[in-house]
Amino acid sequence: MAEVEKTRYNDEELAEFKAIILDKLGKAREDYELLRATITHSSSNDTEDTSPTFKVLEEGATTLTKEECGRLAQRQLKFIHHLEAALIRIENKTYGICRETGKLIPKERLRIVPHATLSIEAKKDK
Repeated sequence: MAEVEKTRYNDEELAEFKAIILDKLGKAREDYELLRATITHSSSNDTEDTSPTFKVLEEGATTLTKEECGRLAQRQLKFIHHLEAALIRIENKTYGICRETGKLIPKERLRIVPHATLSIEAKKDK
């Protein structure tokens, strides 16, 4: 008898992916909060925000660091949104289905990139 190709992951498999995503989501949120605190100095009790800075190079470096942290924070927030969308797909039982081919994305790929919506095959075609 020919084996029927799976069209979706079962509840047990989805639970495994949900645990992976929740773990990554927790870490991503911690990193995001750390970046936000770095930008806003909210966790700082020093005089950095109130003391005058007279060295132009220091100001430039501080601005650059804030810009870099801002970009990293934006990337991190985007990653968080992708992980949250993956959790919704798990609840809808559509998680792990390639949006281009309609086939299941291999477990190995989802374990590494749990928010993936494309199989490697579909990603190469883009």
